[in-house]
Amino acid sequence: MITPDQCRAARALLGWSAQQVADAGGIGIATVKRFESGQSVQDASVERVKACLEVAGIRFLVEGQSSPKGGAGVRLA
Repeated sequence: MITPDQCRAARALLGWSAQQVADAGGIGIATVKRFESGQSVQDASVERVKACLEVAGIRFLVEGQSSPKGGAGVRLA
């Protein structure tokens, strides 16, 4: 699972709009906006967002994974 902050950061790295994520993930833009604002969305929708961002080259970090400070984050592959 990814966090709303990770999603926004990944979009920024790619230069993608919320609409581009929605289109790539096959979900509605309202779902992307709800997720990024911290509202509840279905786990399957979050997984679709994560998958389409990974296909575009994003690698998500979990806490403690190759991060000097141990926090969650993203990096461009």
